[in-house]
Amino acid sequence: MKLGLMTAALESLDLEELARWAAGERFQTLEIACWPVVTGDRRRYAGVSHIDVDKLDQAGAQKIRKLLEGHGLEISSLAYYPNNLDPDPEVRSDAHDHLRKVILAAETLGVGLVGTFIGRDQNRSVADNLEEVRKVWPDLARFAGQHGVTIVIENCPMIFSADEWPGGKNLAYSPAIWRRLFEIVDAKNFGLNLDPSHLVWQFIDYERAVREFGPRIHHVHAKDMEIDRDGLFEQGVMSAGVGWQIPRLPGLGEIDWGRFIAALYRVGYQGAISIEHEDRSFEGDPDLVKRGFLLARDVLWPLVV
Repeated sequence: MKLGLMTAALESLDLEELARWAAGERFQTLEIACWPVVTGDRRRYAGVSHIDVDKLDQAGAQKIRKLLEGHGLEISSLAYYPNNLDPDPEVRSDAHDHLRKVILAAETLGVGLVGTFIGRDQNRSVADNLEEVRKVWPDLARFAGQHGVTIVIENCPMIFSADEWPGGKNLAYSPAIWRRLFEIVDAKNFGLNLDPSHLVWQFIDYERAVREFGPRIHHVHAKDMEIDRDGLFEQGVMSAGVGWQIPRLPGLGEIDWGRFIAALYRVGYQGAISIEHEDRSFEGDPDLVKRGFLLARDVLWPLVV
């Protein structure tokens, strides 16, 4: 395994500055944010672009590879997490168009993984959304496969606020749904970017998830989760986490990282452990964001390296 970070939280740094800092702090991989440069998606930690895939050509890719190799860094994945099942046909089409550009950029850069969301129409049932998956995702996975890229789906339910109620904006949140997705999209280049924090607040056993889906795990997000017990008392589980699940940096939440990473070792996982920084206690200033990444690094480093 190699320890890395997802770049979206360091939006104020360009890729060269980010690579220099990350390498100097012993990180080994970067999961590089690739949202459209001009985007309406200003959701927290979205809309960030450290590689402009609209402009990327062979010369630009060679420059990026040389930059990262010079710092001893690898790209673990290109990252673009929109709602790929948005009920608005224009928004959905734009998301798919850009996702294809990210896939092509990955091919040009020699990167094997692209991380994204399945998406969801939050006002329709799981069964209805699975029918939309059937319409959309086999073709997207096929396109990725034609370009030597594996799609890795993150398991975040994407329900943090009232505007994402009642179903959230990402369908791929539970083992039962993962099984259905893998039946519908029957492709070797379609798997999971597993984030254990999203299992904690659903009371799902993250060690068992690793055991049962090990061959499908191609990338891992390292994010922790705090359960606000007072908020849980007030809101109850029927709120789907709104008001009581709090994203934290590794070491500041409920996850036993030794047990989680031991489970990854047992299934033979050899990919990146990519720290995803969404901790509000370490926001608002680039130096504070960096401090958060270093805190997480020091928690994970003895287990990974």
